[in-house]
Amino acid sequence: MNRIDTHLAASLAVQPMFIDGQWRPGGDAAAADDINPATGQAFARIAQASAQDVEDALASAHRARVAWAAMPAPEREALLLGAAEIIAQQADAIRDLIIEETGSVMLKAPWEVGYAIECLRVAAGCVRRPHGDTFPTSQPGQLSMTLRQPLGVVAGIAPFNSPFLLAMKKVAFALAAGNTFVLKPSELAPLSGLKIAEVFEAAGLPPGVLNVVPGSAEIVGQKLVSDPRVRLLTFTGSSRVGRLLAAEAGRHMKRVTLEMGGKSPLVVLRDADLDYAVDAAAFGIFYHQGQVCMASSRLIVEAPLYDAFCEKFVRKAHGIKVGDPRDPATIVGPLIRPSQCDFIARQLAESVAQGARILCGGTHDGPYFQPTVVADVTPDMPIYQEESFGPVTSILRAEDYEEALALANNTSAGLSSAIVTNDMQKAMDFALRAESGMVHINDATISDEPHIAFGGVKESGFGREGGMASIEEMTEVKWVTIQMGKRAFPF
Repeated sequence: MNRIDTHLAASLAVQPMFIDGQWRPGGDAAAADDINPATGQAFARIAQASAQDVEDALASAHRARVAWAAMPAPEREALLLGAAEIIAQQADAIRDLIIEETGSVMLKAPWEVGYAIECLRVAAGCVRRPHGDTFPTSQPGQLSMTLRQPLGVVAGIAPFNSPFLLAMKKVAFALAAGNTFVLKPSELAPLSGLKIAEVFEAAGLPPGVLNVVPGSAEIVGQKLVSDPRVRLLTFTGSSRVGRLLAAEAGRHMKRVTLEMGGKSPLVVLRDADLDYAVDAAAFGIFYHQGQVCMASSRLIVEAPLYDAFCEKFVRKAHGIKVGDPRDPATIVGPLIRPSQCDFIARQLAESVAQGARILCGGTHDGPYFQPTVVADVTPDMPIYQEESFGPVTSILRAEDYEEALALANNTSAGLSSAIVTNDMQKAMDFALRAESGMVHINDATISDEPHIAFGGVKESGFGREGGMASIEEMTEVKWVTIQMGKRAFPF
C-alpha cells in the first residue's frame, strides 16, 4: 500500500515528513493544507517542519554522508535504477497526484513522471563517471592528478510547477555523486516531494541519505542556506527569491546553483514556415498554463510576417481548450493559486494603460486564465519586463533580424531562447549572440533532457543541472601529488 493517500478524505489525516529513514510528525504539531488548484479544496494536510525537525534532518544527512560516499558504485547505481522501476510501476498514481496537487493537465503530468524515470536512469549512468585527470609536472619524479569527491550534504528547494520532476532532478544526481540530501519541497506541492522519499524508501535507500522536510521558507529555507553542514544549496524558483538566497549563501561561503525565472523570446524570421512557427509559439507559451520558466512569453516576429503571424496565432489561441485538467482535451488548466490570476490581471491593466492591445483573452474565471495574446508592447511595459507565469504572451514587431536579436536580448533574464528560420547563417549567428543559457533552432523555447546541462545567464541564474553538469556542480576537485623517491628541497 502506498503510504501517501492522494484522495480527499473526510479526516484529512496529517501526512508525516521523512527524516533519518522514518516517517514522523512535525515537532510542533503544525500542519498546512495542500490545495487542489482546480477545485480550491484541501485534499491533504502536511506536517510542517519545526526548527528542531530541520536540525534532525541535517544531522541525519551529515551522519550518513561518509557511508553513502563509500558505497560501491554498482550498489548506488542499482538503487537508482530500482527507484526508477518503482516509479514506472506507480506511474498512473503519481500522474494523478501531480494533476491533483498542481493542476497539471493530462498532456503534462505523464511526461513529468516519464522524465523522472529517465532522470534516475541517467543518474545511475553517471555513478561510475566522475573522474579526475593526470598532469605533467615540473617536479622530477612526481605524479600529479585530480580526484572528484562528493561535497557531503546537499540541500534542495524545489518549485511547484514540476515538483516531482525538478525535485527528482536535484536528488538523483546528488545521490549519484555520493552526496546525501535534504529536500524542502514547494509549500504549494509538498506531497510530490514526500512521494520521492517514499520511492527511495521502497528502493532500499539507507537511513539519512534522503530527508524531506516540508515547511516555510523562514524555518526550513533559512536553516538550509545558513547551516555550515550544507555544502551546496540548489534552488529552482523565482529570480526574487534566488537573489535573496544567493546573497545569504555568500555570507556563509556556501555554493549555490540557481535556476530562476525567464522572459524567453521566440524569434520568427520572415522566411519561416508560418504554420510551424505558430505551433511552436503556442506550445512554448500555453504548455502547463505558461507556468514554465522557459515559456515563450515574448514572440518577436520580423515585419513581413508580423500581421499574418498575429492573425494565425490568435486563431490558434482561441482554439485552446481551457478547463478540467483531467480532461485529455484540456491544454490550459488552472493556475496554481488565484492570486497569480490577480497578478496577471494587474500586469495587463498597467500595460494596456501604457498602450498595449489585447488581441484575445485577458480574463479569468477563478483560477482558469484564458490564453492571452498582447500586441503593441514596448520594453517599458510590465508585460515586457515581468514574468507572468501564466498563459500570456506578447507579440513584438521587428523590422529586421538585427532588431529582433536586440529585442530578444533586451531583458534582465537569460534562460532559454529560440528562433524559427530557414536561414542557417542567421540561426547560428543567433545561437552565438543570444544572451541565454539555451538556444533552440527551429523549435520552441521549452526543451529539457536529463542528460543535458540546463541553466541560464543574467538574472535567470547560474550553475547547471542535468547529467554530468550536475555531477560537476555537486563534487569537489582535489589535487593529489605522489613524489617518487626523494624531492630535492632548496633548504
